[in-house]
Amino acid sequence: MDQHPGQGAGDVREGDVVDFSFPYRIGSDGVTAAAGREDHIRELMEQVLFTRKGERVNRPDFGAGVGDLLFNENAPEMAAAVQHLVQSALQNWLAGVIEVRGVDAASEASLLSVTVRYRVLDETTERSVTLTRSA
Repeated sequence: MDQHPGQGAGDVREGDVVDFSFPYRIGSDGVTAAAGREDHIRELMEQVLFTRKGERVNRPDFGAGVGDLLFNENAPEMAAAVQHLVQSALQNWLAGVIEVRGVDAASEASLLSVTVRYRVLDETTERSVTLTRSA
């Protein structure tokens, strides 16, 4: 996909490989909004983690379903369940893109925060991203 400047993807620079932005939208210049590689990987993680199983008609097994756990009691068992769900879902759905190095989860009231440490497969640098969702 070609780069289209001015589409809200802050890390897209000349010569970068870009993908469609998620959620899909039309940019201010009238073409499909783009996302740079780092933003695209984060968006892929968000799709996997916050899609409920059965939500996608043609792929009912897609997703991690962590949103279903938001109203459970805030206990160590809940954090362990989230960590397991996140790690297995990311390894299942994004194994061709990233290597998951670790997952930490925290739940406070109705806010779920998941920190993922990962390495993009063709890079050596470890990165981390924190994703949050509220009920």
